[in-house]
Amino acid sequence: MRTNVYIDGFNFYYGAVKGTPYKWVDLARLCTLLLPKNQINQVKYFTAPVSARPGDPDQPNRQQMYFRALRTCPNLSIIEGRFLTSTVRMRPARPIRGMPRHVEVEKTEEKGSDVNLATHLLCDGFRDEYDVAVVVTNDSDLLAPIRFVRHELKKVVGVLNPHRRASNVLAREADFIKPIRAWALQASQFPLTLADGSGTIAKPPSW
Repeated sequence: MRTNVYIDGFNFYYGAVKGTPYKWVDLARLCTLLLPKNQINQVKYFTAPVSARPGDPDQPNRQQMYFRALRTCPNLSIIEGRFLTSTVRMRPARPIRGMPRHVEVEKTEEKGSDVNLATHLLCDGFRDEYDVAVVVTNDSDLLAPIRFVRHELKKVVGVLNPHRRASNVLAREADFIKPIRAWALQASQFPLTLADGSGTIAKPPSW
């Protein structure tokens, strides 16, 4: 069956690969391994460009190198949102006697990725571009578009869960749900080096 895969990039990162040796993952290959009976037409990866931080100034370079590697996959596209950083006053989780009741903190939020994913999921469904939609997430905020696609558009919707525990509401609504296991991540790594039109792409040394 014609299948499109929609990847919630930051949910995938924090649930499946952060703190592992599997960050250099070929997402198109991973989808093929986890969905061997499906004809995968498109893989859409929703994320946002990161900014350099004082403790990790090379983070944007690693991300851009990974984006270059992903763009070598012919059926994969990257849809970018953005990060919004602001300074807000908040109460500390553990107040200390003699300290102010509120402190200023730098708050960073990802903006647009969930909305972009939901929009593409719905629009592609209305255009009849898939028979099966697979969403890689554990975010229950995506329940509404998943429910709409299943009940109004009469499409099959599955979830690939990157976290140890699946969201109960997504598990109840999806036609099927599968965990993303370490063996699949390990088997889906890009080569240490590959090439695109701009030259050589190398796996970041710290990965």
